[in-house]
Amino acid sequence: MSRSGKYLRIAAAILLGFAALLACPPARATTVCSATMTNLAFGAVVPNGAAVQATATLNYSCTYTGLLSALFGDYIRLCFSIGTGSAGTGYSPRTMTDAAGDVMNFQMYSDSGRSNIWGGTGSSYSVPQATMNFTILASGTSQSGSLTVYGLVPAAQAALGAGTYQSQFNAANTQLTYAYNEVLLSLGTFPTTCTNGSTGNGTGTFPFTVSAPVQPSCTLTGASNLGFGSVASNFSGNLNVNSTITMNCIYRTAWQVGLDNGLHAVGTTRRMILGTGTVTYELYRDSARSQRWGNTLNTDTQTGTGTGAAQSLTVYGQVLPQSKLAAGSYSDKITVTVTY
Repeated sequence: MSRSGKYLRIAAAILLGFAALLACPPARATTVCSATMTNLAFGAVVPNGAAVQATATLNYSCTYTGLLSALFGDYIRLCFSIGTGSAGTGYSPRTMTDAAGDVMNFQMYSDSGRSNIWGGTGSSYSVPQATMNFTILASGTSQSGSLTVYGLVPAAQAALGAGTYQSQFNAANTQLTYAYNEVLLSLGTFPTTCTNGSTGNGTGTFPFTVSAPVQPSCTLTGASNLGFGSVASNFSGNLNVNSTITMNCIYRTAWQVGLDNGLHAVGTTRRMILGTGTVTYELYRDSARSQRWGNTLNTDTQTGTGTGAAQSLTVYGQVLPQSKLAAGSYSDKITVTVTY
């Protein structure tokens, strides 16, 4: 055999070896992706108030391990599906509930303008995607990225009650799906969907919680004067008159309304004065005038629960018979306090 023939056989062996390399199945590569998401926590929501916004961050990462990293790269497409949550059955709107079963509407979007609803698998709304590309010599390395979830609680939800609203997005309501193509010399393309990778596919979840508080709140809107009218300097019958306190409290807000003893009380005895003259009087929570109205919580205050609408309380005043009163106008000032 000639020397030239020997060289040809060696060249042929090299070509066959390279052909065998090209035939190596891409299944020997491993691509693993995962995702986590921060909770979407809204600030305090006011019934009939303005819209409230919040954001959360969805973090994802992929690790590529290829046995022939000097020659192969990886193209990955990821999809992030978010369902309806534990407290809802629909996407528009999504809902949260509190312990009492009150329902709050909210929504999650993929854009800062809050116009593109973040969809879930099987919904009519789009599911956001991301892509990654590992070039040759990238075996054993990882890449990461993040997406922002834009949340919104719409304005003017008048029926909201005080409480903490939540919806859980667990493994059944979140899904990461990804597909990948391992290609020679990184000369390839991304999978067209997140489930049709020529080399492989994978799944995962990214559980999180959506929450929003409605704080208890009350607003005093009015308190009418309590006028006993004109009487003789000596009178023998009780003087009974009423006045009204008005307020508005958020639905389910537990409240207590207290009345202090006035500016001129001696101990717990309320008094109206004119100079050095005094007229004693009393204020009650009931029409029978048997329950004194004071300001000691859980003892002699008026209690109730907010309805979300205006509420009126009646103050029952009484002056017992008194004599030898100097002529003039007697007065006192009572401070009303609402505690919630």
